[in-house]
Amino acid sequence: MNFRLTVQAISLGIFLFLLWSAAFPLKAWIPADAFIRLDPLVFLGTSISSRQWIWALFPGLVILGLTVVLGRFFCGYICPMGITIDLSDRLLRPRSREPGPFPSSRESGLRRIKYYVLFFMLGMALIGVSSVFLASPLSLVTRLTALVFYPFVILAGDAALDILLPLNMALGLENLAYMELTAYRFSTQWFIVLFFIAVFGLAYHSPRFWCRYLCPSGALMALAGQRALVRRNVSADCTDCGICRKRCPMQAIDEDAHKTFHQECIVCETCVRVCPENAVGFSMHHGEKGLASGRFVPQRRGFMVSALSGAGAAVLVHTNIIQAKTGTFPGHILSETLVRPPGALPEENFQARCIACGLCMKACPTNTLQPVWFEAGPGGMFSPRIRPRRGPCDPLCNVCGQVCPTGAIRSLELNEKMWAKVGTSFVVRHKCLAWEWNRECLVCYEVCPYASIELKRVPESGVPVPYITQHKCSGCGACEYHCPVQGDSAIVVGPMEALRIKKGSFITKGRAIGLELEADPDRQRKPPDHLFDRNDADGLPPGFTF
Repeated sequence: MNFRLTVQAISLGIFLFLLWSAAFPLKAWIPADAFIRLDPLVFLGTSISSRQWIWALFPGLVILGLTVVLGRFFCGYICPMGITIDLSDRLLRPRSREPGPFPSSRESGLRRIKYYVLFFMLGMALIGVSSVFLASPLSLVTRLTALVFYPFVILAGDAALDILLPLNMALGLENLAYMELTAYRFSTQWFIVLFFIAVFGLAYHSPRFWCRYLCPSGALMALAGQRALVRRNVSADCTDCGICRKRCPMQAIDEDAHKTFHQECIVCETCVRVCPENAVGFSMHHGEKGLASGRFVPQRRGFMVSALSGAGAAVLVHTNIIQAKTGTFPGHILSETLVRPPGALPEENFQARCIACGLCMKACPTNTLQPVWFEAGPGGMFSPRIRPRRGPCDPLCNVCGQVCPTGAIRSLELNEKMWAKVGTSFVVRHKCLAWEWNRECLVCYEVCPYASIELKRVPESGVPVPYITQHKCSGCGACEYHCPVQGDSAIVVGPMEALRIKKGSFITKGRAIGLELEADPDRQRKPPDHLFDRNDADGLPPGFTF
């Protein structure tokens, strides 16, 4: 195994380990979002769109600086997206296929696409709309791994435990015999899978198709590293056999093997290993004769058109009728299901920072965080929202803010997180067993960790019915999750009165506006005596005796 494959294996292993460790309680000594912070596009695009310098993303700027010296080493050695594509290329690309004539006008046109994509995204960022989630390789591969591969591994592991149950029982391995793995489910999976099938399938056209033609992070690093200090050199021992050009995964070597398109070179050193004359090397000693003259970088007009097109697209996003905005005002349309995680910034700031990587969704222990489609408008696709019917937001969990790489979800201490109100519950009376069906039901009353639900007697109902005390409700969704009504719950959480602030204390702000949010998940609540007849045991809900 050569040096590059060793580094790639280590990088992919660390990436997968960190993603696996993104769980509650968070124990990793390396930040679970460390790899995402290395993407220069995440740093640049998010900083511009949010109008803020985000120190957590500073490693991306470091990578960009190292690219000026070492060339596109990140693409060739560290990027999990590139490593994954290398693996798929080995499986899918026909071995007999060789590159065609090079350079060509068609090839040059394809190579420019990634630059157009980059400046289109930067144009959107200038108008305050982040599109990093659409094409950042670190965001994409994290989303694939977190929302598709991880649930598959959990499902396969649970199936394996069922198959091995007799063997584990026979061997006395009770811990394994009775172990159950919680199944994770996510929306938008089919889109993610189909997208990556297309990316991997493009190996039939050329190896590393995404990296060559489409990756905006690769374009950013190509601009920084087109005259890298350390680059490919060919000595006079070269016999022009052409093996290096045929084996180059990025097709970065000109027909004259002495010349290299350095902005396309990912420093993989394949050419060094395959050269029969040992005539190829990488060093700081080079001359201009080693620079190939292919025009892969667009001219100034192309950059301007791309940036202006991105700005125009951003204006369309801002003027879309369902684009979620901060604040409430007449004519403002907000999806009634758009309940953001606790600590989420105000909506416009949130969307300017969120790169929809999926780490918060993977880390959520109750699987309540789900990617959205268009509930938040085109600029909010794949961003997280709470779906209480799938699971409640645990008052004792704050992992989503701890793993968010961009600060779109604030990292809060538990006492602060409990006051980060995400919305308010309300009773859908025509579905409620007590209100509509005249049946005694205490489920929402029992499970509410904030004791925000009260039971009252009303003339129109023969049984106690639930009422929400809004200033005590955090919107955690425990009531919606446990509601026994089939189909949609009879008590649901909406974004009404969500507390979302960019800075400062949630406790201080919450108390200032009259909230009382003290959670006790172990609270044992008994129904008030005056609501039930002690002598009529049959009139009590199941499980209650006096």
